[in-house]
Amino acid sequence: MKKFYLKPKFFSVIKNYSKKQLVQDIVAGIIVAIIALPLSIALALASGVEPACGVYTAIAAGFMVSLLGGSRVQIAGPTAAFATIVAGIVATHGMDGLIIATILAGIMLILMGVFKLGSLIKFIPYTITTGFTAGIAVTILVGQIKDFLGLTYAEGVKPIETIEKITANIESIGTFSWQALLVGAVCLAILIIYPKFEKRVPPSLIAVVVGALMVKFIPGLDDGVFTIGELYTIPTGLPKVDLGGLDFSLAKISAVLPSAFTIAILAAIESLLSCVVADSMVNSKHNSNAELVAQGVGNIASVLFGGIPATGAIARTAANAKNGGRTPVAGMVHAVVLLLVLLFLMPYAALIPMPAIAAILFVVAYNMSEWRKFVHTIKAAPKSDTFVMVVTFALTVIFDLVIAIEVGMVLAAMFFMKRMSEETSVTGWKYVDSEEDADSIDLRVVPKNVRVYEISGPLFFGAADKILDITLKDYTHCLILRMRAVPALDATAMNSLEQLYKKCSTQNVQLIFSHVNPQPLETMKKAGFYDSVGPDRFCAHIDDALKLAAEL
Repeated sequence: MKKFYLKPKFFSVIKNYSKKQLVQDIVAGIIVAIIALPLSIALALASGVEPACGVYTAIAAGFMVSLLGGSRVQIAGPTAAFATIVAGIVATHGMDGLIIATILAGIMLILMGVFKLGSLIKFIPYTITTGFTAGIAVTILVGQIKDFLGLTYAEGVKPIETIEKITANIESIGTFSWQALLVGAVCLAILIIYPKFEKRVPPSLIAVVVGALMVKFIPGLDDGVFTIGELYTIPTGLPKVDLGGLDFSLAKISAVLPSAFTIAILAAIESLLSCVVADSMVNSKHNSNAELVAQGVGNIASVLFGGIPATGAIARTAANAKNGGRTPVAGMVHAVVLLLVLLFLMPYAALIPMPAIAAILFVVAYNMSEWRKFVHTIKAAPKSDTFVMVVTFALTVIFDLVIAIEVGMVLAAMFFMKRMSEETSVTGWKYVDSEEDADSIDLRVVPKNVRVYEISGPLFFGAADKILDITLKDYTHCLILRMRAVPALDATAMNSLEQLYKKCSTQNVQLIFSHVNPQPLETMKKAGFYDSVGPDRFCAHIDDALKLAAEL
Protein backbone atom coordinates (compact mmCIF):
# COMPACT_ATOMS: atom_id res chain seq x y z
CA MET A 1 0.00 0.00 0.00
CA LYS A 2 1.36 3.40 -1.00
CA LYS A 3 2.38 5.66 1.88
CA PHE A 4 0.12 8.70 2.36
CA TYR A 5 2.26 11.68 1.34
CA LEU A 6 0.67 14.11 3.82
CA LYS A 7 0.97 11.85 6.87
CA PRO A 8 1.95 13.97 9.95
CA LYS A 9 5.18 13.05 11.67
CA PHE A 10 3.31 12.73 15.00
CA PHE A 11 1.48 9.59 13.81
CA SER A 12 4.73 8.05 12.59
CA VAL A 13 6.75 8.50 15.79
CA ILE A 14 3.97 7.75 18.28
CA LYS A 15 4.01 4.03 17.38
CA ASN A 16 7.27 3.41 19.25
CA TYR A 17 6.87 6.14 21.86
CA SER A 18 8.48 5.47 25.25
CA LYS A 19 8.04 6.81 28.76
CA LYS A 20 11.63 8.05 28.73
CA GLN A 21 11.00 10.09 25.59
CA LEU A 22 7.78 11.48 27.09
CA VAL A 23 9.75 12.87 30.04
CA GLN A 24 12.33 14.41 27.69
CA ASP A 25 9.62 15.95 25.52
CA ILE A 26 7.81 17.44 28.55
CA VAL A 27 11.02 19.02 29.85
CA ALA A 28 11.90 20.39 26.41
CA GLY A 29 8.34 21.71 25.93
CA ILE A 30 8.40 23.58 29.26
CA ILE A 31 11.78 25.15 28.50
CA VAL A 32 10.65 26.25 25.03
CA ALA A 33 7.45 27.73 26.52
CA ILE A 34 9.53 29.81 28.93
CA ILE A 35 11.60 31.05 25.99
CA ALA A 36 8.52 31.68 23.84
CA LEU A 37 6.51 33.72 26.37
CA PRO A 38 8.48 37.01 26.39
CA LEU A 39 9.32 36.63 22.70
CA SER A 40 5.67 36.16 21.77
CA ILE A 41 4.68 39.30 23.66
CA ALA A 42 7.55 41.29 22.16
CA LEU A 43 6.81 40.17 18.60
CA ALA A 44 3.11 40.95 19.00
CA LEU A 45 3.96 44.51 20.04
CA ALA A 46 6.42 44.82 17.14
CA SER A 47 3.55 43.73 14.87
CA GLY A 48 1.29 46.53 16.08
CA VAL A 49 -1.21 44.27 17.89
CA GLU A 50 -2.13 43.59 21.52
CA PRO A 51 0.55 41.71 23.52
CA ALA A 52 -1.72 38.72 24.22
CA CYS A 53 -2.08 38.10 20.46
CA GLY A 54 1.47 36.75 20.40
CA VAL A 55 0.64 34.22 23.12
CA TYR A 56 -2.59 33.23 21.34
CA THR A 57 -0.50 32.59 18.21
CA ALA A 58 2.08 30.43 20.00
CA ILE A 59 -0.69 28.35 21.57
CA ALA A 60 -2.95 27.74 18.55
CA ALA A 61 -0.37 27.57 15.76
CA GLY A 62 2.18 25.84 17.99
CA PHE A 63 -0.20 23.01 18.86
CA MET A 64 -1.65 22.48 15.37
CA VAL A 65 1.73 22.56 13.56
CA SER A 66 3.19 20.03 16.02
CA LEU A 67 0.14 17.78 15.67
CA LEU A 68 -0.11 17.86 11.86
CA GLY A 69 3.38 18.90 10.75
CA GLY A 70 6.06 17.03 8.86
CA SER A 71 8.91 17.66 11.30
CA ARG A 72 9.79 15.91 14.54
CA VAL A 73 10.77 19.03 16.49
CA GLN A 74 9.37 22.07 14.69
CA ILE A 75 8.09 24.83 17.03
CA ALA A 76 5.68 27.29 15.42
CA GLY A 77 4.61 30.70 16.62
CA PRO A 78 5.00 34.40 15.90
CA THR A 79 8.35 35.30 14.32
CA ALA A 80 10.26 38.48 13.60
CA ALA A 81 9.91 37.93 9.85
CA PHE A 82 6.18 38.72 10.04
CA ALA A 83 6.41 41.77 12.32
CA THR A 84 6.62 44.51 9.70
CA ILE A 85 4.18 42.73 7.36
CA VAL A 86 1.55 42.36 10.08
CA ALA A 87 2.05 45.95 11.25
CA GLY A 88 1.50 47.20 7.68
CA ILE A 89 -1.66 45.12 7.18
CA VAL A 90 -3.15 46.20 10.53
CA ALA A 91 -2.38 49.87 9.83
CA THR A 92 -3.90 49.70 6.33
CA HIS A 93 -6.75 47.19 6.63
CA GLY A 94 -7.28 46.80 10.39
CA MET A 95 -7.47 43.53 12.36
CA ASP A 96 -10.33 42.33 10.16
CA GLY A 97 -8.08 42.65 7.13
CA LEU A 98 -5.32 40.73 8.93
CA ILE A 99 -7.70 37.89 9.81
CA ILE A 100 -8.97 37.61 6.22
CA ALA A 101 -5.42 37.79 4.77
CA THR A 102 -4.17 35.10 7.16
CA ILE A 103 -7.09 32.77 6.42
CA LEU A 104 -6.43 33.17 2.69
CA ALA A 105 -2.71 32.54 3.30
CA GLY A 106 -3.59 29.42 5.27
CA ILE A 107 -5.69 28.11 2.38
CA MET A 108 -2.81 28.81 -0.02
CA LEU A 109 -0.39 26.90 2.22
CA ILE A 110 -2.74 23.92 2.44
CA LEU A 111 -3.11 23.86 -1.36
CA MET A 112 0.69 24.12 -1.76
CA GLY A 113 1.07 21.00 0.38
CA VAL A 114 -1.78 19.09 -1.28
CA PHE A 115 -0.34 19.76 -4.74
CA LYS A 116 3.18 18.77 -3.58
CA LEU A 117 4.75 22.20 -4.05
CA GLY A 118 7.00 21.90 -1.01
CA SER A 119 10.03 21.16 -3.18
CA LEU A 120 9.52 24.36 -5.21
CA ILE A 121 10.71 26.51 -2.30
CA LYS A 122 14.27 25.55 -3.29
CA PHE A 123 13.90 27.79 -6.35
CA ILE A 124 14.02 30.89 -4.15
CA PRO A 125 17.74 31.74 -4.15
CA TYR A 126 19.84 31.90 -1.00
CA THR A 127 20.79 35.51 -1.84
CA ILE A 128 17.14 36.62 -1.79
CA THR A 129 16.37 34.96 1.56
CA THR A 130 19.58 36.44 3.01
CA GLY A 131 18.70 39.89 1.65
CA PHE A 132 15.13 40.11 2.88
CA THR A 133 15.97 38.51 6.24
CA ALA A 134 18.61 41.18 6.88
CA GLY A 135 16.17 43.85 5.67
CA ILE A 136 13.45 42.68 8.08
CA ALA A 137 16.01 42.75 10.90
CA VAL A 138 16.78 46.41 10.13
CA THR A 139 13.08 47.34 10.08
CA ILE A 140 12.54 45.68 13.46
CA LEU A 141 15.53 47.45 14.97
CA VAL A 142 14.41 50.86 13.67
CA GLY A 143 10.88 50.23 14.94
CA GLN A 144 12.11 49.69 18.53
CA ILE A 145 14.24 52.84 18.84
CA LYS A 146 11.18 54.80 20.00
CA ASP A 147 10.51 52.60 23.03
CA PHE A 148 14.19 52.05 23.83
CA LEU A 149 14.78 55.82 24.09
CA GLY A 150 11.34 56.59 25.56
CA LEU A 151 10.39 58.93 22.70
CA THR A 152 6.91 60.41 22.41
CA TYR A 153 5.60 61.12 18.91
CA ALA A 154 3.57 64.24 18.19
CA GLU A 155 -0.19 63.81 18.10
CA GLY A 156 -1.34 62.22 14.86
CA VAL A 157 2.11 60.86 13.95
CA LYS A 158 1.76 57.13 13.30
CA PRO A 159 4.62 56.04 11.03
CA ILE A 160 4.32 52.70 9.23
CA GLU A 161 7.23 52.49 6.79
CA THR A 162 10.82 52.30 8.03
CA ILE A 163 11.84 55.63 6.51
CA GLU A 164 8.82 57.28 8.17
CA LYS A 165 9.87 55.82 11.54
CA ILE A 166 13.41 57.15 11.14
CA THR A 167 12.02 60.61 10.35
CA ALA A 168 9.61 60.49 13.32
CA ASN A 169 12.41 59.41 15.67
CA ILE A 170 14.61 62.31 14.58
CA GLU A 171 11.77 64.83 14.93
CA SER A 172 10.84 63.60 18.44
CA ILE A 173 14.38 63.24 19.82
CA GLY A 174 13.65 66.13 22.18
CA THR A 175 11.26 63.89 24.16
CA PHE A 176 14.07 61.44 25.00
CA SER A 177 13.74 59.81 28.47
CA TRP A 178 16.90 58.90 30.36
CA GLN A 179 14.86 56.56 32.58
CA ALA A 180 13.76 54.52 29.56
CA LEU A 181 17.30 54.39 28.20
CA LEU A 182 18.63 53.21 31.58
CA VAL A 183 16.09 50.38 31.84
CA GLY A 184 16.62 49.41 28.20
CA ALA A 185 20.43 49.46 28.54
CA VAL A 186 20.36 47.25 31.66
CA CYS A 187 18.02 44.75 29.95
CA LEU A 188 20.18 44.76 26.82
CA ALA A 189 23.30 44.13 28.91
CA ILE A 190 21.57 41.15 30.57
CA LEU A 191 20.60 39.73 27.19
CA ILE A 192 24.18 40.00 25.92
CA ILE A 193 26.21 39.06 29.01
CA TYR A 194 23.97 36.61 30.91
CA PRO A 195 24.06 33.75 28.33
CA LYS A 196 27.87 33.64 28.63
CA PHE A 197 27.58 32.46 32.23
CA GLU A 198 24.20 30.70 32.47
CA LYS A 199 22.15 29.01 29.75
CA ARG A 200 19.48 27.12 31.64
CA VAL A 201 17.16 30.10 32.23
CA PRO A 202 16.24 32.15 29.11
CA PRO A 203 17.93 35.60 29.26
CA SER A 204 14.78 37.29 27.90
CA LEU A 205 12.85 36.11 30.98
CA ILE A 206 15.56 37.48 33.30
CA ALA A 207 15.58 40.78 31.39
CA VAL A 208 11.83 41.42 31.67
CA VAL A 209 11.81 40.50 35.38
CA VAL A 210 14.76 42.79 36.16
CA GLY A 211 13.25 45.59 34.06
CA ALA A 212 9.90 45.30 35.85
CA LEU A 213 11.59 45.31 39.29
CA MET A 214 13.65 48.40 38.37
CA VAL A 215 10.55 50.38 37.37
CA LYS A 216 8.60 49.17 40.41
CA PHE A 217 11.15 49.79 43.15
CA ILE A 218 13.73 52.39 41.98
CA PRO A 219 12.38 55.90 42.77
CA GLY A 220 11.91 58.16 39.77
CA LEU A 221 12.11 55.50 37.06
CA ASP A 222 8.37 55.03 36.70
CA ASP A 223 7.96 58.66 35.60
CA GLY A 224 9.76 58.20 32.29
CA VAL A 225 9.08 54.55 31.50
CA PHE A 226 5.89 53.15 30.02
CA THR A 227 4.87 49.59 30.86
CA ILE A 228 2.76 47.28 28.69
CA GLY A 229 -0.18 47.73 31.06
CA GLU A 230 -0.11 51.53 30.62
CA LEU A 231 -0.32 51.29 26.83
CA TYR A 232 -2.29 48.08 26.22
CA THR A 233 -5.13 46.09 27.73
CA ILE A 234 -3.99 42.75 29.13
CA PRO A 235 -6.89 40.27 28.83
CA THR A 236 -7.45 37.36 31.15
CA GLY A 237 -8.74 33.96 30.12
CA LEU A 238 -9.38 32.70 26.61
CA PRO A 239 -9.71 35.18 23.71
CA LYS A 240 -13.10 36.31 22.54
CA VAL A 241 -13.11 36.47 18.75
CA ASP A 242 -16.18 37.62 16.83
CA LEU A 243 -15.95 36.56 13.18
CA GLY A 244 -19.52 37.53 12.37
CA GLY A 245 -18.61 41.03 11.26
CA LEU A 246 -15.82 40.07 8.87
CA ASP A 247 -16.16 41.52 5.39
CA PHE A 248 -15.49 38.67 2.95
CA SER A 249 -16.57 40.78 -0.03
CA LEU A 250 -14.69 40.49 -3.33
CA ALA A 251 -13.37 44.03 -2.88
CA LYS A 252 -11.92 43.25 0.56
CA ILE A 253 -10.40 39.97 -0.59
CA SER A 254 -8.82 41.70 -3.59
CA ALA A 255 -7.37 44.38 -1.32
CA VAL A 256 -5.67 41.92 1.06
CA LEU A 257 -4.76 39.23 -1.50
CA PRO A 258 -1.18 40.51 -2.11
CA SER A 259 -0.59 40.52 1.67
CA ALA A 260 -2.04 36.99 1.92
CA PHE A 261 0.34 35.81 -0.79
CA THR A 262 3.29 37.37 1.06
CA ILE A 263 2.28 35.68 4.32
CA ALA A 264 1.94 32.30 2.57
CA ILE A 265 5.30 32.50 0.77
CA LEU A 266 7.17 33.75 3.83
CA ALA A 267 5.54 31.12 6.09
CA ALA A 268 6.51 28.40 3.60
CA ILE A 269 10.10 29.61 3.25
CA GLU A 270 10.80 30.12 6.94
CA SER A 271 9.06 26.95 8.12
CA LEU A 272 10.88 24.72 5.61
CA LEU A 273 14.22 26.39 6.37
CA SER A 274 13.56 25.69 10.04
CA CYS A 275 12.77 22.06 9.19
CA VAL A 276 16.10 21.70 7.37
CA VAL A 277 17.95 23.07 10.42
CA ALA A 278 16.00 20.70 12.69
CA ASP A 279 16.77 17.69 10.48
CA SER A 280 20.50 18.22 10.89
CA MET A 281 20.14 18.47 14.67
CA VAL A 282 18.07 15.31 15.28
CA ASN A 283 19.22 13.21 12.31
CA SER A 284 15.77 13.10 10.73
CA LYS A 285 14.09 13.99 7.43
CA HIS A 286 11.01 16.18 7.31
CA ASN A 287 7.98 15.88 5.04
CA SER A 288 7.80 19.29 3.36
CA ASN A 289 4.28 18.88 1.95
CA ALA A 290 2.80 17.76 5.29
CA GLU A 291 4.57 20.71 6.92
CA LEU A 292 2.98 23.18 4.49
CA VAL A 293 -0.50 21.77 5.18
CA ALA A 294 0.15 22.04 8.92
CA GLN A 295 1.36 25.63 8.55
CA GLY A 296 -1.84 26.45 6.68
CA VAL A 297 -4.06 24.89 9.34
CA GLY A 298 -1.94 26.49 12.07
CA ASN A 299 -2.30 29.98 10.60
CA ILE A 300 -6.07 29.65 10.22
CA ALA A 301 -6.33 28.31 13.80
CA SER A 302 -4.15 31.17 15.05
CA VAL A 303 -6.37 34.00 13.77
CA LEU A 304 -9.56 32.16 14.79
CA PHE A 305 -8.05 32.00 18.28
CA GLY A 306 -7.21 35.71 18.28
CA GLY A 307 -3.62 35.43 17.06
CA ILE A 308 -1.55 36.60 14.10
CA PRO A 309 0.35 34.83 11.27
CA ALA A 310 2.80 32.15 12.39
CA THR A 311 5.54 29.99 11.00
CA GLY A 312 8.33 27.72 12.16
CA ALA A 313 10.61 29.56 14.59
CA ILE A 314 14.22 28.47 14.00
CA ALA A 315 15.56 29.61 17.40
CA ARG A 316 12.76 27.94 19.39
CA THR A 317 12.98 24.80 17.23
CA ALA A 318 16.73 24.60 17.90
CA ALA A 319 16.14 25.10 21.63
CA ASN A 320 13.64 22.24 21.55
CA ALA A 321 16.13 19.89 19.89
CA LYS A 322 18.99 20.93 22.19
CA ASN A 323 16.90 20.25 25.30
CA GLY A 324 15.94 16.70 24.37
CA GLY A 325 12.76 17.16 22.35
CA ARG A 326 12.58 14.47 19.67
CA THR A 327 8.89 14.19 18.79
CA PRO A 328 5.98 16.60 18.09
CA VAL A 329 4.80 15.98 21.67
CA ALA A 330 7.35 18.57 22.87
CA GLY A 331 5.75 21.27 20.69
CA MET A 332 2.30 20.34 21.94
CA VAL A 333 3.50 20.53 25.56
CA HIS A 334 4.95 23.99 24.83
CA ALA A 335 1.51 25.13 23.63
CA VAL A 336 -0.28 23.68 26.68
CA VAL A 337 2.14 25.35 29.10
CA LEU A 338 1.57 28.72 27.37
CA LEU A 339 -2.19 28.15 27.65
CA LEU A 340 -1.83 27.70 31.42
CA VAL A 341 0.23 30.90 31.59
CA LEU A 342 -2.49 32.72 29.61
CA LEU A 343 -5.19 31.54 32.00
CA PHE A 344 -3.40 32.20 35.30
CA LEU A 345 -0.32 34.46 34.92
CA MET A 346 -1.03 36.83 32.02
CA PRO A 347 -1.92 39.88 34.19
CA TYR A 348 1.72 40.02 35.34
CA ALA A 349 2.73 40.87 31.76
CA ALA A 350 1.28 44.36 32.38
CA LEU A 351 4.31 45.13 34.56
CA ILE A 352 6.86 44.60 31.76
CA PRO A 353 8.47 47.93 30.71
CA MET A 354 8.50 48.81 27.02
CA PRO A 355 12.30 49.42 26.92
CA ALA A 356 12.78 45.79 28.04
CA ILE A 357 10.66 44.64 25.10
CA ALA A 358 12.70 46.89 22.79
CA ALA A 359 15.94 45.38 24.11
CA ILE A 360 14.67 41.84 23.45
CA LEU A 361 13.74 42.80 19.89
CA PHE A 362 17.15 44.42 19.36
CA VAL A 363 18.76 41.06 20.10
CA VAL A 364 16.18 39.23 17.96
CA ALA A 365 16.96 41.58 15.06
CA TYR A 366 20.72 41.14 15.54
CA ASN A 367 20.48 37.34 15.54
CA MET A 368 18.06 37.38 12.63
CA SER A 369 20.24 39.65 10.48
CA GLU A 370 23.04 37.08 10.18
CA TRP A 371 25.24 39.96 9.09
CA ARG A 372 28.29 37.72 8.86
CA LYS A 373 26.58 35.69 6.12
CA PHE A 374 25.60 38.96 4.44
CA VAL A 375 29.17 40.30 4.45
CA HIS A 376 30.62 36.92 3.48
CA THR A 377 28.29 36.73 0.46
CA ILE A 378 29.31 40.25 -0.64
CA LYS A 379 32.97 39.23 -0.49
CA ALA A 380 32.67 35.73 -1.92
CA ALA A 381 29.68 35.50 -4.28
CA PRO A 382 29.63 36.48 -7.97
CA LYS A 383 28.76 40.14 -8.54
CA SER A 384 25.31 39.30 -9.93
CA ASP A 385 24.35 37.34 -6.78
CA THR A 386 25.64 40.13 -4.56
CA PHE A 387 23.62 42.69 -6.54
CA VAL A 388 20.42 40.65 -6.14
CA MET A 389 20.98 40.33 -2.38
CA VAL A 390 21.72 44.04 -1.84
CA VAL A 391 18.73 45.14 -3.95
CA THR A 392 16.42 42.76 -2.07
CA PHE A 393 17.75 44.10 1.24
CA ALA A 394 17.30 47.74 0.22
CA LEU A 395 13.77 47.23 -1.16
CA THR A 396 12.73 45.40 2.03
CA VAL A 397 13.86 48.34 4.16
CA ILE A 398 12.63 51.16 1.91
CA PHE A 399 9.38 49.63 0.62
CA ASP A 400 8.14 46.19 1.68
CA LEU A 401 8.77 42.47 1.39
CA VAL A 402 6.36 41.94 -1.53
CA ILE A 403 8.26 44.30 -3.82
CA ALA A 404 11.60 43.00 -2.55
CA ILE A 405 10.86 39.33 -3.35
CA GLU A 406 9.24 40.12 -6.71
CA VAL A 407 12.14 42.27 -7.93
CA GLY A 408 14.73 39.90 -6.41
CA MET A 409 13.27 36.87 -8.19
CA VAL A 410 13.11 38.67 -11.54
CA LEU A 411 16.73 39.83 -11.20
CA ALA A 412 17.92 36.39 -10.08
CA ALA A 413 16.19 34.73 -13.06
CA MET A 414 17.65 37.28 -15.50
CA PHE A 415 21.19 36.91 -14.17
CA PHE A 416 20.86 33.12 -14.14
CA MET A 417 19.79 33.04 -17.78
CA LYS A 418 22.66 35.36 -18.68
CA ARG A 419 25.15 33.17 -16.79
CA MET A 420 23.87 30.00 -18.44
CA SER A 421 23.98 31.55 -21.93
CA GLU A 422 27.59 32.56 -21.37
CA GLU A 423 28.54 29.04 -20.24
CA THR A 424 26.73 27.17 -23.03
CA SER A 425 28.79 26.31 -26.09
CA VAL A 426 28.72 23.98 -29.11
CA THR A 427 32.01 22.37 -30.12
CA GLY A 428 33.10 19.73 -32.63
CA TRP A 429 34.37 16.34 -31.55
CA LYS A 430 38.02 16.01 -30.82
CA TYR A 431 39.67 12.73 -31.68
CA VAL A 432 42.06 11.43 -29.04
CA ASP A 433 44.33 8.45 -28.59
CA SER A 434 42.71 5.29 -27.26
CA GLU A 435 44.73 5.46 -24.04
CA GLU A 436 43.39 8.92 -23.26
CA ASP A 437 39.90 7.92 -24.34
CA ALA A 438 39.52 5.47 -21.45
CA ASP A 439 38.06 8.10 -19.16
CA SER A 440 35.18 6.19 -17.59
CA ILE A 441 34.91 5.56 -13.86
CA ASP A 442 33.67 2.06 -14.74
CA LEU A 443 37.18 1.12 -15.88
CA ARG A 444 38.78 2.05 -12.58
CA VAL A 445 39.10 0.18 -9.31
CA VAL A 446 37.52 2.14 -6.44
CA PRO A 447 38.22 0.95 -2.87
CA LYS A 448 35.16 0.14 -0.75
CA ASN A 449 35.82 2.98 1.70
CA VAL A 450 36.00 5.59 -1.10
CA ARG A 451 32.82 7.07 -2.63
CA VAL A 452 32.87 8.86 -5.99
CA TYR A 453 30.13 11.24 -7.14
CA GLU A 454 30.20 12.74 -10.65
CA ILE A 455 28.34 16.06 -10.90
CA SER A 456 27.11 17.19 -14.33
CA GLY A 457 25.53 20.47 -15.26
CA PRO A 458 25.52 23.92 -13.65
CA LEU A 459 25.25 24.09 -9.86
CA PHE A 460 22.82 26.92 -9.14
CA PHE A 461 20.06 27.63 -6.62
CA GLY A 462 17.61 25.25 -8.34
CA ALA A 463 20.00 22.30 -8.13
CA ALA A 464 21.95 23.12 -4.96
CA ASP A 465 19.88 20.73 -2.83
CA LYS A 466 21.22 17.77 -4.84
CA ILE A 467 24.60 18.29 -3.14
CA LEU A 468 22.95 17.69 0.22
CA ASP A 469 21.57 14.36 -1.07
CA ILE A 470 25.10 12.92 -1.15
CA THR A 471 25.21 10.11 1.40
CA LEU A 472 28.12 8.79 3.41
CA LYS A 473 28.29 5.20 4.61
CA ASP A 474 29.65 4.29 8.04
CA TYR A 475 32.74 2.82 6.38
CA THR A 476 33.38 5.80 4.08
CA HIS A 477 36.80 7.40 4.61
CA CYS A 478 37.08 9.50 1.44
CA LEU A 479 34.53 11.30 -0.73
CA ILE A 480 35.53 12.31 -4.29
CA LEU A 481 33.46 14.87 -6.21
CA ARG A 482 34.17 14.73 -9.95
CA MET A 483 33.19 18.11 -11.38
CA ARG A 484 34.52 18.07 -14.97
CA ALA A 485 30.96 18.69 -16.32
CA VAL A 486 30.08 21.56 -13.96
CA PRO A 487 30.46 24.84 -15.89
CA ALA A 488 29.11 27.21 -13.22
CA LEU A 489 28.62 27.48 -9.46
CA ASP A 490 26.56 30.15 -7.65
CA ALA A 491 26.35 31.34 -4.01
CA THR A 492 23.50 29.00 -3.06
CA ALA A 493 25.33 25.93 -4.35
CA MET A 494 28.52 27.20 -2.70
CA ASN A 495 26.64 27.32 0.59
CA SER A 496 25.52 23.69 0.04
CA LEU A 497 29.11 22.62 -0.64
CA GLU A 498 30.18 24.28 2.60
CA GLN A 499 27.46 22.34 4.46
CA LEU A 500 28.67 19.10 2.82
CA TYR A 501 32.25 19.87 3.89
CA LYS A 502 31.10 20.43 7.49
CA LYS A 503 29.22 17.12 7.35
CA CYS A 504 32.36 15.35 6.09
CA SER A 505 34.49 16.98 8.80
CA THR A 506 32.03 15.90 11.49
CA GLN A 507 32.13 12.30 10.25
CA ASN A 508 35.93 12.37 9.72
CA VAL A 509 35.60 11.87 5.95
CA GLN A 510 38.27 13.32 3.64
CA LEU A 511 36.80 15.45 0.82
CA ILE A 512 38.60 15.46 -2.57
CA PHE A 513 37.70 17.31 -5.79
CA SER A 514 38.50 16.16 -9.32
CA HIS A 515 38.69 18.42 -12.37
CA VAL A 516 37.03 21.61 -11.07
CA ASN A 517 36.44 24.06 -13.94
CA PRO A 518 37.62 27.72 -13.84
CA GLN A 519 34.38 29.47 -12.79
CA PRO A 520 33.49 27.06 -9.94
CA LEU A 521 37.13 27.09 -8.79
CA GLU A 522 37.23 30.90 -8.75
CA THR A 523 33.97 31.00 -6.73
CA MET A 524 35.44 28.49 -4.25
CA LYS A 525 38.58 30.59 -3.88
CA LYS A 526 36.66 33.83 -3.30
CA ALA A 527 34.53 32.09 -0.65
CA GLY A 528 37.61 30.81 1.18
CA PHE A 529 36.39 27.24 0.58
CA TYR A 530 39.45 26.33 -1.53
CA ASP A 531 41.81 27.18 1.34
CA SER A 532 39.58 25.53 3.97
CA VAL A 533 39.52 22.22 2.14
CA GLY A 534 43.18 22.53 1.17
CA PRO A 535 44.75 23.14 -2.29
CA ASP A 536 46.21 19.61 -2.22
CA ARG A 537 42.66 18.16 -2.23
CA PHE A 538 41.91 19.59 -5.69
CA CYS A 539 43.11 17.17 -8.38
CA ALA A 540 43.29 17.73 -12.13
CA HIS A 541 42.20 14.19 -13.04
CA ILE A 542 40.14 11.38 -11.56
CA ASP A 543 43.20 9.10 -11.50
CA ASP A 544 45.04 11.64 -9.34
CA ALA A 545 42.02 11.88 -7.03
CA LEU A 546 41.80 8.09 -6.64
CA LYS A 547 45.54 7.87 -5.97
CA LEU A 548 45.29 10.60 -3.30
CA ALA A 549 42.27 8.84 -1.73
CA ALA A 550 44.26 5.60 -1.55
CA GLU A 551 47.15 7.41 0.16
CA LEU A 552 44.83 9.10 2.67
